[in-house]
Amino acid sequence: MLGILFTAPWETRMDWLVSLLGAGMVMMALRDVFHTLWRPTRHGGLSRHVMAVLWRLSQRLPSRRQAAGLAGPLAMVAVVAMWAGGVVVGWALIYWPQMPEAFSFAAPLEPGAHDGPVDALYVSLVTVATLGLGDIAPAEPWLRIVAPLEALVGFALLTATVSWILEIHPALTRRRALALRLSQLQRNDPAPQELDSALGAGILDALAVHVAGISVDLLQYAESYYFHEGHDQTSLAASIQYVSDLAERGLDARTAEVRLSAALLTTALEDFATVLDQRFLHKGGTAQDIFRAYAKDHGRSRP
Repeated sequence: MLGILFTAPWETRMDWLVSLLGAGMVMMALRDVFHTLWRPTRHGGLSRHVMAVLWRLSQRLPSRRQAAGLAGPLAMVAVVAMWAGGVVVGWALIYWPQMPEAFSFAAPLEPGAHDGPVDALYVSLVTVATLGLGDIAPAEPWLRIVAPLEALVGFALLTATVSWILEIHPALTRRRALALRLSQLQRNDPAPQELDSALGAGILDALAVHVAGISVDLLQYAESYYFHEGHDQTSLAASIQYVSDLAERGLDARTAEVRLSAALLTTALEDFATVLDQRFLHKGGTAQDIFRAYAKDHGRSRP
């Protein structure tokens, strides 16, 4: 194929280059969808970087809390628009060099007047949206196969978008539910003798399980980090320091069961801090340092 490309006339070579560029854009968009939804490696796709940039920009605005509250939803919209734009423009670049010869046109249309990039973009939009208007349709056999593939990709993109939204929000709910539970626990702060009991061991053990679950959520749905909670009571960034303090108190308990549960909670917190630092904060230091950076990044301070 490369030999044909280099020996072909200049105009033909440009047509091939434009088509290859379009195919590359489509593949990049589909690759990003794949990495965002299934995350086969530790490295996120382009969508992760888009959300991180918008999050950082929201931190610099005067009304930081309000801007941060919109950063996550707007970033998801921007990512979906990036996916759709990559697919639509990519396929338009594949169609453009083939117009008008490889397409059939309805009676009122003059083929010579509809061979530009706007017409290619129109065909791509109509195809990806599965409208099937039929005023401009592929006539070449290979294009008659490529065009339905774009329609399938458009349907898959819609499904991927819905799946992504449905995956992110349960993770946010679990994080906010844990934060609310911690807020309730802090407002009814257990006395030393209450914590040094079987009930205290159960509380610490349950917290360790929930913290481990949040770590998994951030590994699997990294985009959930860029959603800001409007209230301190549902903000894990505002209450995670209290969990650390509670674990330290449990380590000094006389009951072996409480000390074991506190040790498990401490390990879960250290793993959570590692995920925060390696994936998002990049600050280094102790778990306490990372939790303070986490609170600061989400506009919270230690209670």
